[in-house]
Amino acid sequence: MTQPLADARRDRIVEILRREGTVRVTDLAARLDVTPVTARRDVALLADEGVVRRVHGGAALADPADALPGPAGDTGPRTTPPSTGLRLGIVVPSLDYYWPGVLHGVREAADDVGARVVLRGSSYDAADDDRQLTWLVEHGAVDGLLLAPDLRPPGGDALLARLATLDLPVVLVERTATTGTPRESVVSDHALGAGTAVHHLAALGHARVGLLASPTSPTTPHVRRGWRAACADLGLPLDGTPDVAAVPYRDPRWRESADAFLDACQATGTTAVLVHSDPEAISLVERCQERGLRVPGDLSVVAYDDEVAGLASPALTAVRPPRRAVGRAAVELLVARLRDPGRPVHRVTVTPELLVRESTAAPG
Repeated sequence: MTQPLADARRDRIVEILRREGTVRVTDLAARLDVTPVTARRDVALLADEGVVRRVHGGAALADPADALPGPAGDTGPRTTPPSTGLRLGIVVPSLDYYWPGVLHGVREAADDVGARVVLRGSSYDAADDDRQLTWLVEHGAVDGLLLAPDLRPPGGDALLARLATLDLPVVLVERTATTGTPRESVVSDHALGAGTAVHHLAALGHARVGLLASPTSPTTPHVRRGWRAACADLGLPLDGTPDVAAVPYRDPRWRESADAFLDACQATGTTAVLVHSDPEAISLVERCQERGLRVPGDLSVVAYDDEVAGLASPALTAVRPPRRAVGRAAVELLVARLRDPGRPVHRVTVTPELLVRESTAAPG
């Protein structure tokens, strides 16, 4: 429930805006002797009521006749912003794989609450994450941040330390901070997703399930943990079962690496595999076909991610993380934090789903 704004502070904000036209949130906080988070919340509440509108990190009195300034180089009129006037910054490590689904959820949830999204594309590199974060803090005029950073040490540790110094609420997306200041986060339960795949394969009668996974993806440790736990729970052997860090499918060594993995599967009687992610799974199936191995007759294959798995031939059974739901939940957490800075830290976990297609069957 939205907290009421004290009448005295409300009157003071309106007085400042009437006299000066616009004011930055940081300046407003100093003049009201409150934290910037409180000032942002006050402005958001007044925007909800239609008293003020947000402009580039500040506020102005609401006036439908006014035109808001657009991006650099855009001098044309703009429509009145949504009622909350919130600007949410987001940094994701990819704009062409996995993350577009998350961004769709972010956009939907932001539209629901009348917020604008300021997107920055990064890479799987902590230094690049820090550059994009710096831009959002210094130039993005954002009220809160959604981040999917590379948290591997040492760069990840430095980034988390920097987040602790920011006077902005932060929600981690598909990442969880296990050290330092508790951070709100929304993640897919990748371990459970991997376990679901193993249970599916075991139910079909497979007695040994291998794993081929990316050595660089932040998702891989969770997938491996879920795979190992499910195999142990089901009594499936792990000793000798192929557990391989995949060479990227575009790497010139991919063919050699795939052959070594398939040789290990045949040598150990491994009749089913879980592969992270889709491109490697599709390429592995293609290599099986080139070697005369039937999928699923000789080897059942489950892909992890389900970005393009359904387009393969045969269509691949796949684990689909709830990307859109993750994006929506992240925005909901961030908005809730902006409206109530004193609320407990929340960590949300969303369950992936298994889509059974043509690439899995009982052992041939």
